[in-house]
Amino acid sequence: MQKKDYYKILGISKNANLSEIKKAYKKLAIKYHPDRNQGNKYYEEKFKEIKEAYEILSNDNKRSMYDQYGHSAFNNSSDDSFTSSFTSSGDFGDIFGDVFGDIFGTKRSKNRSSSNRGSDIKYNLIINLEDVIYGISKKIRVNIIQKCSLCFGTGCRTGYKKVLCNVCKGSGDLKIKQGFFTVQQTCPNCNGECYIINNPCYICKGEGVERCMKDILIKIPAGVNNNDKIRLVGKGNLGAFGKNPGDLYICIKLRKHDIFDRDGNDLYCKIPINFTIAALGGKIEVPTLEGNINLKIPPETQTGKIFRIKNKGIKSFKNNIKGDLLCKIYIETPVNLNEYQKKLLYNLNFSLDKNNKENNNPKSKNFFDKVKIFFKNFTR
Repeated sequence: MQKKDYYKILGISKNANLSEIKKAYKKLAIKYHPDRNQGNKYYEEKFKEIKEAYEILSNDNKRSMYDQYGHSAFNNSSDDSFTSSFTSSGDFGDIFGDVFGDIFGTKRSKNRSSSNRGSDIKYNLIINLEDVIYGISKKIRVNIIQKCSLCFGTGCRTGYKKVLCNVCKGSGDLKIKQGFFTVQQTCPNCNGECYIINNPCYICKGEGVERCMKDILIKIPAGVNNNDKIRLVGKGNLGAFGKNPGDLYICIKLRKHDIFDRDGNDLYCKIPINFTIAALGGKIEVPTLEGNINLKIPPETQTGKIFRIKNKGIKSFKNNIKGDLLCKIYIETPVNLNEYQKKLLYNLNFSLDKNNKENNNPKSKNFFDKVKIFFKNFTR
């Protein structure tokens, strides 16, 4: 009987790369796998056909021979020899392990430890901006899964031990004959643990672990930012029988500061000044993380003016580069004036009115000129 084209069997083009071949094969193999269609001869034959096409096209040498000579390149090989190689359990594990391992339970026992890994823990830590400057050490209390305090992780009652599983004989796996191939499955009696606990611990019920509160000392590096995560490997929940711990993730939350706002490694602060200094200029004290410093305010400074002070921000823990401090000025209107102060302001206002307002208050004049034009156009 004439064989079908291998490319058509897998539904791929002749230019398909290895990744595309594997993807097509996996999709078809899952669909026609005899384990999902037991007793159906059509699916068994279809699966053999797909497997044969994959073995040829996934091998560079065989594919090259097939592309040149077609099926005649393999005429010396009988169908029986192909079937024989296919039914060996070693061949199944090598070729199908990555495809069917998560579907039909064919993972090897050596990979089982990762599946029994303990879960990760997430802990939100709220710190002050001051804590970020030099870094800090903090003791936190977490709800964690630890080794059982009574059996110390064995899972057994005091005076008893685990016994070898009598089903898998301590291998953790069972090899089951399924038609023309062999499937390796996790032992259902011991769940792949190789041992059975007949007398479980009173506290952990044979799990070897219990939930408790634990104090952990952690170090927060200088320069961490809001929503940064610090991963502590192996400090999470323990897996079954106290093995394969997960990780502990410290999620940093910065408490809102009274003076500074942070943006990356830069700090921002709003600084009020009186209108005399704003008009005439002068020096003011501004806060930094290292203490107060003097800032020179030039004459005629307006509200919203931002002064950048270099290297007075936060030092990055990634590259040790320091950010800047940006001071935004706003002019404060004086309150609770006495009569003398009010008189001075009246005289100042009179002086401003008497002189040319274009020179003293150009922004005000510009604004009201625009207002006049607006109403003039509006009433037309």
